[in-house]
Amino acid sequence: MARNQRAACSTRKAARLLVSLLLTLSCFAFRTESAQAAEIKPVRFVEPNGLTVLVLEQHYVPIVQIQALVKAGSAQDQAEKAGLANLVASLLDEGTATRTAEQIAEQIELVGGSLAARATDDFTTVSARVLKKDTELGFELLADVLQRPSFPEKELERVRSQILGEIQSEKDEPTTIAAKAFDQLVFADHPYRWPVNGMEETLPKIARADLQQFFAEEYVPNQTILAIVGDVTLEQARGLVAKHFGAWKRGDRPARATGHPRPIDKPVVRLIDKDLTQATILLGHLGISRTNPDFYAVTVMNYILGAGGFSSRLMDSIRDNQGLAYGVNSTFNASLMPGSFMVSLQTRNETANQAIAGVLKELHGIRNGPVTDEELADAKAYLIGSFPLRLDSTAKLADVLSLVEFYNLGLDYFAEYPRWIERVTKEDVLRVAKQYIHPDHYALVVVGNLSKAKVNNKP
Repeated sequence: MARNQRAACSTRKAARLLVSLLLTLSCFAFRTESAQAAEIKPVRFVEPNGLTVLVLEQHYVPIVQIQALVKAGSAQDQAEKAGLANLVASLLDEGTATRTAEQIAEQIELVGGSLAARATDDFTTVSARVLKKDTELGFELLADVLQRPSFPEKELERVRSQILGEIQSEKDEPTTIAAKAFDQLVFADHPYRWPVNGMEETLPKIARADLQQFFAEEYVPNQTILAIVGDVTLEQARGLVAKHFGAWKRGDRPARATGHPRPIDKPVVRLIDKDLTQATILLGHLGISRTNPDFYAVTVMNYILGAGGFSSRLMDSIRDNQGLAYGVNSTFNASLMPGSFMVSLQTRNETANQAIAGVLKELHGIRNGPVTDEELADAKAYLIGSFPLRLDSTAKLADVLSLVEFYNLGLDYFAEYPRWIERVTKEDVLRVAKQYIHPDHYALVVVGNLSKAKVNNKP
C-alpha cells in the first residue's frame, strides 16, 4: 500500500474511532439529561420553497445530525411496480449530477461520518451525521443526493440484483414469511399489503424512467421535513439551509388517491407448510393510525396485554403458566393510515392450537373486564419512565422530531407525552380494548410443520 493510501486509511480509522467515542459519550450525556426531556423545545420555520425545518440545539458533544423526511413511501407505489420507492431511496447516494457513488462514499467516510436513506410505507428518510467541524460537508452531501441523484443504469441493475437476493434469502426466514402473509390478509386491497422492498415479480418491471418520474413528482421541498439536531446554532442552521436548499424548487403537491384499509369482517387463515421444529404464529387485524386520539390509551392497554414483556398478560399466560413459548408480544403498528395489530409467538408445532387458543382467551379477557390498579400503575410507570431513553442520541431525536412534524403531533409533544399517558384511566383501557381488539375478526398465519401442528382453520 502506498504511503498516501496508508495515510488516508489511518486518517479514516482515526476519524471513525473519534466519532464512535463521541457517540458513546453523547449517549451518556443525553441519559444524564433524560429527566429534562420535557424541556426539549425545537424551533420550527418554513422556507419560501415550502421546506419545513426543525432545529434543536444540543451542545453536549460536537455531533450534528441532519435528517430529511420526504412524504413518499411504498404506499405510493403502483401494484405492478411495488418496490419503486425503496429503489429510489437505495439509489440516492449511488451517483449525482456532480459526484460518482465512489466519490460520495469516500467523502463521507474520510470524515468518519455516515449517509443513509431508507424507505418505509409512508415516507422516506435521508440522513447525514458528521462532526461539528464537518457540518458544511454534511449539508452539502445531503443536499446533493436529495436534489440531484442521477440513477445510473449500472447502479440500478446492481442494487436491483442485491434486493432480489435479499428477497430470495427471506424465503428461509419463517418470521418474514409469516409477516408477508399476514400483511396480505390484513391489507387485502391496500398498498400496505406489499413489502417495502418489493417482490420478485415487480422489481424487474421497474425502469430507470420510473425512478426519475417518481423522484420528480415526490421529492419536492414542500413535501419534505428537515430536522437538524446537535452542536449547531439556530443562526448557523438557517444559513446552511438557505445555502444548500434555498434553490430547491417547489413542486406540485402529489395526488393521493389511496383510502384507508378495510377491516376484516371474519376470521381468515393462511397455513404455510415448512419442515420446522417450531411453528411461527401471527394473529391480529387492522389497528389504528398514529393520529388516532385514542393512541395513548391504546398504548397503555397494549402494554398490559402483550407489549409489557414479562409483566404482560400474554407472557404470563402463554409462557409462565402454560410453558408454550419463550416469548410472546402484541404490537400496534400505528402508521399514517391504520396499521396492523398483531400478536406474535413461536411454539412447538404440536402446541400451536393450544397457543392460539391461549392468545384468543387473553384478547377476550382484556375486553371483558377492567384492568387492575397495579397493572395500570405499572404500565404508566414504564411508559413514562422509558420515554427519555427514546431520545438519548442526536439520531433518535432527529427521528422523533421528523415524525412529530409528519404526524402533526405538536412541538409540545415532549412535554405532553407523559401527561397524555398519565391521564389514561381504567375506563379508557376497557373502552379502547372493546373498540380496537377483535378476537372474532382476525387474520391468522401459521408457518410450521402442518402435519404435526394440525391447526384448526377456525380455532
